[in-house]
Amino acid sequence: MAAHLASALMAWLIIFTLPTMAQHMKEEPWSGGGLHGTLQHATDADMRGPAILIIAGSGPTDRNGNGPNLSTDTYKLLARGFAEAGIRSLRYDKRGIGESKALVTREEDARFGNFVDDAVTAARSLQARPDVSAIILAGHSEGALIAILAAQKIDVAGLILLASTGRPLSAVLRDQLQTALPGPLRDNALAILDKLTSGERAANVRPELNALFRPSVQPFLLSLIKLDPAAELARVKTPALLLHAERDLQIGRADFEALRQARPDARRVALPEANHTLKSSPADRAGNVALYTNRAAPLDAGVMPPLIDFVRSAAR
Repeated sequence: MAAHLASALMAWLIIFTLPTMAQHMKEEPWSGGGLHGTLQHATDADMRGPAILIIAGSGPTDRNGNGPNLSTDTYKLLARGFAEAGIRSLRYDKRGIGESKALVTREEDARFGNFVDDAVTAARSLQARPDVSAIILAGHSEGALIAILAAQKIDVAGLILLASTGRPLSAVLRDQLQTALPGPLRDNALAILDKLTSGERAANVRPELNALFRPSVQPFLLSLIKLDPAAELARVKTPALLLHAERDLQIGRADFEALRQARPDARRVALPEANHTLKSSPADRAGNVALYTNRAAPLDAGVMPPLIDFVRSAAR
């Protein structure tokens, strides 16, 4: 009986005297240059150390990895994973999205370079903090290209490229359109893509293609479509980690290989069951797509360990 009482007392003491991980992982609002985001403090919030800038992918994706047809919390999960390892991070709403919406009043005025400049602004804000010793840029999907170009403008300790394209957008879109659309619509989409790749705007976009090629978004596409992520990465000498999700429906192995060839010294991680959301996916397409609207699903177990190890190594 005494042993049971002692055990119960010990459990009570543990529950009510030890701080929880949630109490340690403090979040606070951040703003700079018209951008708004979340600063995720580490478990050892008072210690000086590296900080990660998490840069979102394409489309109306917010600081957490969510949007009108997207609900993943992927970037929030990355931030919390880093925090549990004692690494602080900043994630922000892209211009025109969420609390940073006011930075874009007309869609036709947006250019890819604006998003690169925003990442530089956010990184410099982190660099100015007395508790930050080094900056690592972590870009997901299109955000990886933003990270690569930002690293050409600001001194950073490392680059983490998550599910990154390795070829120009024109090549990636061509592959996606050829498999995703039926005959006549596919032909129209490819004709529009050819027009944009040649540097010209396309008229008479069919309603079914407005989400991708509407006239107001074409200036942005023109500013991005010929940029070559692999060629740009080759210009960056900072340590880099390339993470490829083998069940990614959007980014193929060819992109990973292009980046690897551009930077053969980069660390490489290939996760056999992860998809574009960086979560473990079943092999079937329906199960894969379902993860795009499943915030409750955790990150693939293989994601955080190599990222944490890379940060600790690069930030020495």
